[in-house]
Amino acid sequence: MDKVRLAFIGCGGICKGFHARNLKDFEDVEVVAVADPVEERREQIAAMFGTKRLYKNHTELYDREDKSTVDAVYIMVEPTAHTDTELRAIDLGLPFMVEKPMTLDIGLAERIVKGVAEKNLITSCGFQDRYLDVMNLVKEELPRHKPGGLVYGAWVGGVPGVWWWQKRSTCGGQLYEQTIHILDGLRYLFGEAIDVYATASRGIVDADTAHSGVSYDTDDHSTAVIRFPNAVTATLVSGCYLTDASGGAFSGIRVTLSDMTIEYRLRDRVTFTTKRETREVRKSPIEHGIAADRAFINAIKSGDGSGIKSPYSDGIKSLRLGLAANESMETGKVVRL
Repeated sequence: MDKVRLAFIGCGGICKGFHARNLKDFEDVEVVAVADPVEERREQIAAMFGTKRLYKNHTELYDREDKSTVDAVYIMVEPTAHTDTELRAIDLGLPFMVEKPMTLDIGLAERIVKGVAEKNLITSCGFQDRYLDVMNLVKEELPRHKPGGLVYGAWVGGVPGVWWWQKRSTCGGQLYEQTIHILDGLRYLFGEAIDVYATASRGIVDADTAHSGVSYDTDDHSTAVIRFPNAVTATLVSGCYLTDASGGAFSGIRVTLSDMTIEYRLRDRVTFTTKRETREVRKSPIEHGIAADRAFINAIKSGDGSGIKSPYSDGIKSLRLGLAANESMETGKVVRL
């Protein structure tokens, strides 16, 4: 095919500021339809691409579009907005890229995995950090050393401004919605977790001063201890209480091996340190999000999904681990995977 015909479902911040921006420069992509309940948002994205087919929601879009008019779908809605959004795409035989976290309903995610397998569809999840060259340098380095050791992962910042993020019932909490990028990175580097124990605290963020006019009720910070195979134990911290006046905090992954320490700073650089030398590598100027979108588009054109680093069947494993951490926060018990 000369151009991949895309439909966008959800035209909010992750669409406008990320995927639409990336795809706008792809000469082999055409956005032929967009859907969003907010008229201003769908018209803005449609104007970027010269799109003429605009819909109020995914139901309208799926009722009027099919494989004769669309080659693939980008699904970019908040976690609790996933209803039959992916299932309708599966019914129509449409490959899809979906932003993380794909849902709060693991039962729905399992139905999606089953449907994708039955139709042999190409899918991709928005764990774009897997496409970072510095992340892959860490992945390549680890097998050269004796396995095992302590790992520290963190995502610490402020409160995002979108309303649904500030409610635990609609975002799943910071670990699940935001720090899941680090959690997925731990899985990418160390394999599938054995068990997790997590705690969470509130009381730092003033619920009355949260953004978007919504009463804030999610966790200010949390800590999860996750055991992986090969004697790897990871401590994963999340925090969303920093203010503009703060000096910032470390976000990324630190790995302490017996003969080397590795520090990956979130989407910036990686430093390898031994007794003899320190080597720092800055990330490539090629945007990792562009690489992720490029991999999906190439897969649609070729029919070969092997270049996609996080298909839905893998992405669901990060959901399970994130939900297990949430369960531990709520019960005070260790949760085995």
